[in-house]
Order: sequence, then structure tokens, then C-alpha cells
Amino acid sequence: MKAIVSVIGKDKKGIIAKVSTALYEMNINIEDISQTIMQDYFTMIMAVDTSECPLKFDGIVDKLNKLGKDTHLEIHIQLQSIFDSMHKIDTDKKGL
Repeated sequence: MKAIVSVIGKDKKGIIAKVSTALYEMNINIEDISQTIMQDYFTMIMAVDTSECPLKFDGIVDKLNKLGKDTHLEIHIQLQSIFDSMHKIDTDKKGL
């Protein structure tokens, strides 16, 4: 399954390392990544592939929530299909 992971929090050393290590340990592949610093806040979004992860999606959510609490970051994951549906522009509508 394809999914989107977002990470937001106060910038500090090791954020990318901790999140990517957690994903690696769950056998989740990072396919694309973008990160930036906005006024002392770290923001990152990743496209990942969970197809080889032995956990169900709820298990992945739980592990990332725990990591977020431990690191004082907001870490969210959602299925790419849901993310795409939420951000789709309906090109069939007139008058936009």
C-alpha cells in the first residue's frame, strides 16, 4: 500500500534519522521525501510503500504516534488513495 507520512515540529537534530529509522524497522520503503524549515519549525512529507510491512495499518499508526509523542513531533500517516481524494481538484466542474 502507498501512504503519505507528514512530520511537523520544532526543528532539532535527528528528526529525519529517527523517522526514517522507525520506517526502516517496520520494513516500510521511503519512495520520495521533501523537507524544509519554516520559522524554526521542521516540516517533512514522505511518500512511502507499506506493502512489505508485517504490521496492519493501525499498527503502523500506533508506532508512529508513539514516536511522535517520544520526540515531541506531530507524525501522521494516511493512505495515499485517501490523501489523493482529499486533494483532488475536480476538473469536470465549470466556472473554476
